[in-house]
Amino acid sequence: MDMTAEQFSQITNSFQTLKERSPFYARKFEGIDLRDVKTQQDFQKLPFTDKADLREAYPYGLLCRPLSECVRVHSTSGTTGKRVIAFYTRHDVDAWEDCCARALAAAGGTRDDVVQVSYGYGLFTGGFGLHYGCEAVGASVIPISSGNTRRQLQIMRDFKSTALVCTPSYSLILADAMRDMGMDNGYTRAYIRH
Repeated sequence: MDMTAEQFSQITNSFQTLKERSPFYARKFEGIDLRDVKTQQDFQKLPFTDKADLREAYPYGLLCRPLSECVRVHSTSGTTGKRVIAFYTRHDVDAWEDCCARALAAAGGTRDDVVQVSYGYGLFTGGFGLHYGCEAVGASVIPISSGNTRRQLQIMRDFKSTALVCTPSYSLILADAMRDMGMDNGYTRAYIRH
């Protein structure tokens, strides 16, 4: 699908900003005149950025704003190498909250829900994003974080959580643990489906 003129302008402006503000991308775009990027097909003229590049830029190499404008730092887990760092401005945090609120609403979430957020609240961005997105929808949030499966299920039962946000693999672990703990009275299927 072709981009609109406005979308194309925004992305080419982003390329120029990267080249001007990031030493990493200044090197990456060296010898490339971004004015030559006039069509989507011209994106092929630009160098590809892969995960190794993102790791090489650790910790501040991709920062395109003064650090004083960044209100939060998140990163990948780093399990396969150096962490990939993401700096968030206030605008970025607000946009992420809005994105998560829209996703929750699209899935049927409302202010009447009690949402158990079982993503980590550390450097991974999931916990915070979903937490603030749920609050933006008006839902009640249980910020339980990840792990401690028995406690997760106790909280789920005691507070009558109506929605769970976590990784798909963890939802399967919770479903198995529900069965093992005798909580499988039809609740598991209804809960996981919700």
